Amino acid sequence: MIINDVLGGAVRNNADWCEAMCRAHGLSGTFGPRAWTSAARTPLYYPDAVTLTEDADVEDVLSGIDRTTPGASVKDSYARLDLAAHGFRLLFEAQWIARPAGLPAPRTSGDWRPVRTPDELTAWALAWSGDDADDAALFRPELLADPATTIVAGYADDGRIIGGAVLSDSGAVTGLSNLFATGDTDPSVTWAGVLAAAPADRPLVGYESGDDLPPALAAGFTATGPLRVWLSA
Repeated sequence: MIINDVLGGAVRNNADWCEAMCRAHGLSGTFGPRAWTSAARTPLYYPDAVTLTEDADVEDVLSGIDRTTPGASVKDSYARLDLAAHGFRLLFEAQWIARPAGLPAPRTSGDWRPVRTPDELTAWALAWSGDDADDAALFRPELLADPATTIVAGYADDGRIIGGAVLSDSGAVTGLSNLFATGDTDPSVTWAGVLAAAPADRPLVGYESGDDLPPALAAGFTATGPLRVWLSA
């Protein structure tokens, strides 16, 4: 796949993951020709709209979301929209990343495997959230029944969770999101562990920003393009 193909795959994969998270919360979004949108407010940290193409415009995203209450957000996948005039502020900027299929995973430590049970998911979500029960409630057991979603946890010898991530299968690519390391675990350990658990026969895609980007690049990912997330007042 050339970079543009991988970028388009990453964008669609991320929208698919947003839809999967919405389904786990009893919601359903809409895939239009240029944007995915949710008419109901989406779960915590998840956008109400995701642009799917470079030519998506303001109307494509704002016409399909609830703006009657504050807090609507838009993932501008190609960093091409200016939503400031519509009452939004730029929340953050990031880089899409991709890792080619077939690259060997770095060496890692710990036992990295899929989360299978609701109790394991609860423990994973609390580790992901830093023991914030409200944030941890984002990850519902319904996700375990989604064949496209694999939640990966890394365990130390004493059973402690040392890191984890979510893998989202969309056929051409596998999305990687919600990656975290706990305590004094080096992020490179989590990157290596998740890579070892991920399918090796297709590109891995996702996005990172700030201090989280260099460890991804060190793990074999390449930045493929910018994105922006906008938040309404």
